Amino acid sequence: MRKLIIFALIGFFAQLIDGALGMAFGLTSSSLLLAYGVAPAIASASIHMAEIATTAASGVSHYKFGNVDKKLMLTLVIPGSISAFFGAAFLSSLPGYLMKPFISGFLLLLGIYILFRFLLQKAEERPPSGNIHLKKRFLYPLGAVAGFLDAVGGGGWGPVNTPVLLSQKGATPRKVIGTVDTSEFAVTISATLGFVLFLGWEQFNWLWVGAFVIGGVIAAPIAAWLVRVMPTYILGVLVGGFIILTNTNTILNTLSISQTAISMIYVILIIGWVAAIAQTVRNTTKLKKAS
Repeated sequence: MRKLIIFALIGFFAQLIDGALGMAFGLTSSSLLLAYGVAPAIASASIHMAEIATTAASGVSHYKFGNVDKKLMLTLVIPGSISAFFGAAFLSSLPGYLMKPFISGFLLLLGIYILFRFLLQKAEERPPSGNIHLKKRFLYPLGAVAGFLDAVGGGGWGPVNTPVLLSQKGATPRKVIGTVDTSEFAVTISATLGFVLFLGWEQFNWLWVGAFVIGGVIAAPIAAWLVRVMPTYILGVLVGGFIILTNTNTILNTLSISQTAISMIYVILIIGWVAAIAQTVRNTTKLKKAS
């Protein structure tokens, strides 16, 4: 019961962050499951099953708050859904003990990227308001790569799509985050279908899925509202650091490293994380005073 409560709380905060950043539900949740010793395919399958409910709730909430670019969403969904299915098939065919350190390495790199993106990003660098107008020859490969990595890593749709789209002319965080979150519903269904076909229903831990669903569904409308009213820098640094710490633990446990060395690495990482949070708070305070 204690573990289920923890998973529900993780689901709540993961969806709160995901809805406000356009990324991190899958990364946060799958990082936790990998740390508990769950095989990568089972972890990704369980998270995607839970995300059917959380992405549906998040998408409806973002749509009601006017955070969705419908044209962009439909363009991303097609290649993303197809590649997510094949990503699930690819992951399901590989032994879990072989894939676990590689998946944790992939998640670790995404965590580093997220942390430094939001640590170094400045508000004045963001483009003006409006919808994004991009060619399909750019959006199709973007959606395909994001969908495949989402299925393989248990999270990747948001971390790949959101930063790229935010860098485009005419993009606003509210529209990008809402669109990416809403489009993830179709990608999640496709990936989950792949896991069901290649792993089977019996591989899902329904108690874990239910715990993540409860926490995520409760957080979804709150996150859709928060994305309209609060800066996202601090949340980005927080989730990036969490992903780094969790997956570093998984990787270090696969290596022949002494406990003393592991403790020293963790002390350094935690000090760096706290410093990054403090710097982000200072930057946000300065921006508020300047405005």
